[in-house]
Amino acid sequence: MSTAELAFLQRAVAISRRALEAPGITPFGALVVVDGAVVGEGSSSVVKLHDPTAHAEVMALRAAGAALERHILSDGVMYTSSEPCPMCLTACYWAHIPRVVYAADSHDVAEHGFEDLRLYRELRLDKADRTLQGVAADGPVRAEAVSVLKAWSDALPEPVVPKF
Repeated sequence: MSTAELAFLQRAVAISRRALEAPGITPFGALVVVDGAVVGEGSSSVVKLHDPTAHAEVMALRAAGAALERHILSDGVMYTSSEPCPMCLTACYWAHIPRVVYAADSHDVAEHGFEDLRLYRELRLDKADRTLQGVAADGPVRAEAVSVLKAWSDALPEPVVPKF
């Protein structure tokens, strides 16, 4: 790890340390770096904002997207105080972040009461075996939802390539 990368990672840990003094903040910090500059940072504000998606990585992605006025961050690197949970990792995939650098791993996080490992295990299960049950609609309501998707994709300037 380069000196610059270590400095970014230490900054993410410093952001996580704010939780020790700020009510409603949990001990996670993250930042997005593009071309050697921090373009977004975030702390975990789930409790403070009453928002289960307000994890540090998501907040950093939101800030980076707003600062750069784009949602694709394929030139960015995510630095985070701990290994991202499944939601945050997926958010990085959606943003096309090619690299995530973290300090503590999921086992360290689990040791201190966070559920990341349980969620990773749960997602490996067949859908029928998960604690969160999804119910797929069928019939007219599904057809209506699919017609909205089709109308949207048909209006795009480039043809959509199915991603199965």
